[in-house]
Amino acid sequence: MKTRVIALLIAFAVLGSLIVVALYSNLAIYISIIAIGLALALQKYVASYFGYFIIVFSNMLHEGDRIRIDSYKGDVRHIGVFFLTLDEVGEDEKLGGELTGKILSIPNLIVLDKPVLNFSKSYEKHGRNLQCDYIFDEIRIPVTSDSDIVHAATLLEEIINEEDGQYLALAKEVFRENYPAFLHEAESNRRVLIHVDEQRIWLKGKFVAPYRLRNQLRTKMYLHFLEHVGQESKIMLAGTQA
Repeated sequence: MKTRVIALLIAFAVLGSLIVVALYSNLAIYISIIAIGLALALQKYVASYFGYFIIVFSNMLHEGDRIRIDSYKGDVRHIGVFFLTLDEVGEDEKLGGELTGKILSIPNLIVLDKPVLNFSKSYEKHGRNLQCDYIFDEIRIPVTSDSDIVHAATLLEEIINEEDGQYLALAKEVFRENYPAFLHEAESNRRVLIHVDEQRIWLKGKFVAPYRLRNQLRTKMYLHFLEHVGQESKIMLAGTQA
């Protein structure tokens, strides 16, 4: 709130100063030329400055939200007048979506110019603001073509239902009749799909989880599945190298 007030005061002070000079000085034409030159030179900073107000008053994102902007991903640490500060989060394929310890400073202009994916976007329901901490994620397991595919798919679906059942119930309780479409899909469609390529068969399981816990949940599912694989010969894991 303090930053917002200071930013508004600066804007009014600059605008008022230019108006006074233009009205009472015979140097108004030179001031206009200088102002145009500065506007061209500082247009990105000006856009980022006004972008701050759009971000704040549109409720596009808040401090603590996990977001992706273009190729940048992280948790919002601070919304500044010119820059958005993020605690960087690694790509899922490399670092499991965990914090890297690095800090990102992104101009507010980029937030306005690029699509913003907010993993913790809030929903409004009956006048209440509800945080959407739940997302639909995927677990992928490669098995050989001579495995018992039906048994493997059934096993993975049982594991998913067991592990994410509490989160699915909590998400339904939070959103009730207004909950997002992915919860309907989790209830009505198959949780495990099969994809066949030349060297392996992929089991793709879909599960619901809080976005900050999805990696831990996925790990539990992998361990549970591997435990069963080690106890029977019907399922054999396939290599993932071409």
